[in-house]
Amino acid sequence: MNLPAKRLMARIDGDTPNLRLFALLEVIAQKDAPFSLQAIVDDTGLPKPTLHRMLSQLETAGILQRDGNGRHYSTGQRLVRLAESLLFNSTTRGARHAILRRLVEAVGESCNLTAFSGNEVLYLDRVETAAPLRFTLQPGSRVPAHSSATGKLFLSQMAPAQRRRLLTAVPLESFTPNTISSVEALEFELDRVRSLGYAFDNEEFLPGLLCLGVLVPSARGTSNMGIALQAPVMRCSKEKALALLPTLREAADAIARINHDAAPEALAHDE
Repeated sequence: MNLPAKRLMARIDGDTPNLRLFALLEVIAQKDAPFSLQAIVDDTGLPKPTLHRMLSQLETAGILQRDGNGRHYSTGQRLVRLAESLLFNSTTRGARHAILRRLVEAVGESCNLTAFSGNEVLYLDRVETAAPLRFTLQPGSRVPAHSSATGKLFLSQMAPAQRRRLLTAVPLESFTPNTISSVEALEFELDRVRSLGYAFDNEEFLPGLLCLGVLVPSARGTSNMGIALQAPVMRCSKEKALALLPTLREAADAIARINHDAAPEALAHDE
């Protein structure tokens, strides 16, 4: 008879209470849906009163928040702002910007680096083309994920239940006649995007704007960084954009190497 594999408990250790809270946050960061106190007890094996006290401290600090029923926790706005600040002000930002600038020189169109935040795409960095006709968007800008090339890529990585919760939480707004505003139609598009490994925004957010995006590869498998080129449709067709796909992927791979070299495990290995 085959015995079930023994479940590995997440380690919540550290020399100080603050370090143990940080270790708990590392466990919470792996959650893709609101979680209960009992779920964290099951994950860690720690006593329920101990974890209840730790979660209450994080909630009081605005790092976690309670969901509507009061029995589940999710990420608080303070933690979201911290994650976004780290992405914006990372020590690797200059190196990533240099790659983005070289990409714009190679493809002749504006390019941007994005991350997924909530249900939106957050522009981390952007380099504009020198061409006179262009759409200007600043770092820090946000666009709805369902109408964005890299947004579709982020959504395509999600587990079906998680993605459905996100897509049905609020109506999918139509920005142009091309916007996919039906959950069923978007699910079909996301399955196609997942198999292709790239995505288009075909005038779905702004009339006359075409975007092609790819994910920046991540050692974890799931990526929270994307890179995309944006161009007026009168200058760049989908066929022309696809011809630039290898160059776009080379830039994404270069950024992935920077991210990997800066990761704590890579630094520890070098030491």
